[in-house]
Amino acid sequence: MKKNSTSVFSLGGVGEIGKNMYVIEHEDEILIIDAGVMFPEDELLGIDYVIQDVTYLKENENKIKALIITHGHEDHIGGITFLEQSVKIPKIYAPLVASDLIKKKLVEKNIPDDNIEVYNKDSVFEFKHFKIEFINTTHSIPDSFAIVVHTPNGIIVHTGDYKFDMTPIGPMADIHKMAKFGSHGVKLMLGESTNALSPGFSSSESVVDEALGDMFAKEQTSRIILATFASNIYRIQHIVETCRANNRKIITFGRSMENAKDIALKDGLIKDASIFIDANKAKDYKKNEICILCTGSQGEPLAALSRIAEGTHKQVKLMPDDVIIFSSNPIPGNRSSVNRVINKLYLQGVKVYTNDTNESLHTSGHGKQVELEWMLRLINPEYFMPIHGEYRMLKEHIDLAEQCGIPRDHSFLCGLGDKVILDDEGCHMEGKVQAGTIYVDGSRIGDVGSVVLKDRQLMSKDGVLITILNIDNKRHQLLIKPNITTRGFILVNENQELIKEIENKVSEIVTNVLSKRYNLTDLKNQIILELNMFINQKTGRRPIILPVIMEVKK
Repeated sequence: MKKNSTSVFSLGGVGEIGKNMYVIEHEDEILIIDAGVMFPEDELLGIDYVIQDVTYLKENENKIKALIITHGHEDHIGGITFLEQSVKIPKIYAPLVASDLIKKKLVEKNIPDDNIEVYNKDSVFEFKHFKIEFINTTHSIPDSFAIVVHTPNGIIVHTGDYKFDMTPIGPMADIHKMAKFGSHGVKLMLGESTNALSPGFSSSESVVDEALGDMFAKEQTSRIILATFASNIYRIQHIVETCRANNRKIITFGRSMENAKDIALKDGLIKDASIFIDANKAKDYKKNEICILCTGSQGEPLAALSRIAEGTHKQVKLMPDDVIIFSSNPIPGNRSSVNRVINKLYLQGVKVYTNDTNESLHTSGHGKQVELEWMLRLINPEYFMPIHGEYRMLKEHIDLAEQCGIPRDHSFLCGLGDKVILDDEGCHMEGKVQAGTIYVDGSRIGDVGSVVLKDRQLMSKDGVLITILNIDNKRHQLLIKPNITTRGFILVNENQELIKEIENKVSEIVTNVLSKRYNLTDLKNQIILELNMFINQKTGRRPIILPVIMEVKK
């Protein structure tokens, strides 16, 4: 990098949905925007979260001035506890709702939360090279903002997640402030691309409000069980108002839903706590005076709605005339899980409404193509870097930017770690920092690599076979026949003949190896090699083979 240049790069959130993290660096100062997680796909067996490789931040820890949070969704704040365990963050600037959610996470991990400072639309923070300002946006969680960063090489605008809703439940996006910065001259815009493939304009949250109101009025004689995203506090707000208008009390189930309720009450987003009752008070009310608000809209196996559908929930048993409402859309990858839950609910004989059957039960918090074009026109950047999306979404967003007057060679399709450099000559891509994916498995961060995941996939498909050997170390011979144990490969009791053949094969392999000079590592490797071919020929499967050898000295 040339002296006095500014670099921008992503450590997460480009080429993928989730684990958003963007870095702005100028000489001896670094700003980080967001620190989210990505939830694992089905093939990532045993993995709880996917986070960023923050090696570059560790190596340049002394330059870090602040972590700035756009809003409180997990793909923007879920990685903060992991980041704080790796890198010292002097200051976290977050809006009110996000700060409450972050504090809960830090307290659970016994990490101090005294470095968090709440910002609002009027806040301004200044550093040696940077000045930061904020613009109100509309999203599916309160207190969502675009970030404006003044640098020595021009203004950078990070849009955060947004839509343009002319009749929102919360405050309007500050279109005038966006246009003001656009008229002053924005050098580079980082624009979210989640719905770049969806034409048109997203529907208003008030349309969902109206649809839910109609449904509550229609189903006046039934108990209503409603599943939605716990993070969509605006949706919870108007569910509360709808229940109040229909003389219903609300019972919440699910830890994240309880947290969302508590934060909404604390921050004044929901005014009246009396509408919420404990589950053990439900018997004091008629069924049509109850609404159960729960987690599980994505078919998560342990979430409240999944357990209700299974009939294993300790406090909720379905009644034949119950009405179940999914006020959500399945996240990509969750469709089959959601359908499983819906089918189980239908088997119980209850009535189920989804956004497939009533398209007004949910609306996205992310703008569609017309809204992305509108943001591009308002901010009017000289250069453009699409973020927060898979590559097909980023590419489509670049096409939209070209239609809005941004030359194609002024847009940057970046991978993780690719640097966009701002200097006195303009803006260009140059260089790369270390970036990638780290897996979190329980309390283990980064210990699980591709080899371990491949073994897990093999075990899930073909199982594991353990052969236990007792060897006379002096005579170099087997003391007893091998003991064969399997898990997930075959049923031992129903395959005695195959087990006997495997025992004989292992005995043959061991006898051959013991007749020569050997060590235990050679013996194990030979057992794995030959037994693998033998079992594959017999069954067409390749279980993980684990030889356990006990040497006995007589």
